[in-house]
Amino acid sequence: MKISKLLITILLCTFSCVHSHAQQRWTLEECIEYAHKNNLQVKQQEISVEQAENNVKQSKLDFIPSVNASAGYNLNWGKSVNINDLEITNQLTQSVTANIGASAPIIEGLAKQNTLKSTRTQLQISRQEVERLKNEIAISITQAYLQLLLSIEIEKSAQESFNSVARQVERSALLVEAGSQPYSTLLDIQAQLATERVQLVTAGNDIKSNRLALVQLMDMEDDSNFAIEIPAIDDSLGSFMAEETGAIYNSATTLPQIRTAELQLQKSIYDYKIQKGALYPSLSFNAGYGTYFSDSQHSRFFDQFNENRNPSMGFSLSIPILNGWRRGASVRNAGLNVKSAEIELKRRHHTLYKEIQQASNNAQNSYEKYKAALQNMRASEESFEYVENKFNAGALNGTDYIVAKSNLFKAQSEFYRTKFQYIFQLKILDFYKGIPIKL
Repeated sequence: MKISKLLITILLCTFSCVHSHAQQRWTLEECIEYAHKNNLQVKQQEISVEQAENNVKQSKLDFIPSVNASAGYNLNWGKSVNINDLEITNQLTQSVTANIGASAPIIEGLAKQNTLKSTRTQLQISRQEVERLKNEIAISITQAYLQLLLSIEIEKSAQESFNSVARQVERSALLVEAGSQPYSTLLDIQAQLATERVQLVTAGNDIKSNRLALVQLMDMEDDSNFAIEIPAIDDSLGSFMAEETGAIYNSATTLPQIRTAELQLQKSIYDYKIQKGALYPSLSFNAGYGTYFSDSQHSRFFDQFNENRNPSMGFSLSIPILNGWRRGASVRNAGLNVKSAEIELKRRHHTLYKEIQQASNNAQNSYEKYKAALQNMRASEESFEYVENKFNAGALNGTDYIVAKSNLFKAQSEFYRTKFQYIFQLKILDFYKGIPIKL
């Protein structure tokens, strides 16, 4: 008995968990977060960030002096001079050598310092690229999410319209049977019901297509239980308050596309300094220590290693004189890269300003369309209510009812389109203002 109760409890818990999972509905923020974690381009760019971090570490390690050690074992045979008595002998000799050396640059045109600055800047560029990709994904997800919401609203409207006409078909059939309505009216209403069915099927297909588009943008593999949260968005969204383009632009200058261009300019300046530094003489310090052992000498191994010590130290000066003018060309090209980066930064600022102007204009236009569509829908609802009452009273024929019904569905569909388009344009403006995208 206890085992049966335990099994029932486990089954109920399992069903509850499965049912809960099946009922999970995704908000816009959750869709964006999921896409950020699973997008392959983002993952690829994050690898570039790790590579840039490794380059920074290497640039820091380059400041450590270079130290190298070597050892050798040699066999020699044939005639050779015996060091002990200076006689020429013909014998096999063995020797062991050991050396260690170190070098450290003293003056090299600040190449390592500027290289470190350049790699650090490249690291920031790579991180900004990740943010740029995430922003693009967020906007694409938002657009797809709103498109799916639109198709759901239209499908809901189509279902209500279909149900309404279906009720009229039933009513007309009874009236025709009672002789209170001509048979032609029933045929007209049945034809309209077929049209409503086509609209309902089309709306359902649009939901499937838009759902698939959203899932693909999210890079979601198993979408069998995927459904979005339907936020409560009132039909009256309020008036659009236009803002100065300059104010929005000032908030948007920290966006990744601008920061990347600024960092690219900084990096090009450091790269120019690296190339220019190569034109100057370089001074480095060198030190070494070596010793050897040979069995041609009668001294013991460690005694020879001690007696044959050969320490050294010195300075090395390198002066570039003629290198096929390659370094001069490299400096000039690096200087041109700086100018190109300056132009690119200006271009991106101009592009950003134009994008904000266009976004503000689109939002204003979308609001005007939304406001007109709202008025049209309300007028169509009132008109249809009047026509439906007249039709039910027998004062109007089926054609008038069908026209009013079609006009109502068109007005509702157009309203939902303008509504969600207006919401999307508002979210674009929020993005430029630095406001997180959410519904």
